[in-house]
Amino acid sequence: MTSANSQSMKPATVAKKLGIYLPATPQEFQDSVITRADFAELQANPPEWLAELRRNGPHPRPVVAQKLNVSISGLARGGVEEALTTAEITALLQAPPAWLVAERSTHAAVRAEAQRVKDEAAKKDAKKARTAAE
Repeated sequence: MTSANSQSMKPATVAKKLGIYLPATPQEFQDSVITRADFAELQANPPEWLAELRRNGPHPRPVVAQKLNVSISGLARGGVEEALTTAEITALLQAPPAWLVAERSTHAAVRAEAQRVKDEAAKKDAKKARTAAE
């Protein structure tokens, strides 16, 4: 048997799932408990305030990191601790500071290494499967 709590979410959880910055949302959203049906409706038919937040921000750090193609830790190392707007992100991309260039390079290297390890593991698994089949 499920409880009523399993059918609703806190605003912080919903904001995280929607990829929006909670302090920038309307106060009524921040003070409410959102049901899963309400959440589905927000995803299917976002109100104007949600569309505007997604379009122009401010964006939470995970979204900023993804748009800049760096890690969240890279943002912190670069001194970016607060939410950024789309305009601020665009300005950083058009004239990237040294920290952003370095972090993007580091992030690309980490992702390449992760892919190499994944490919190597897949090869080992395929080899084990062939050996087991023989």
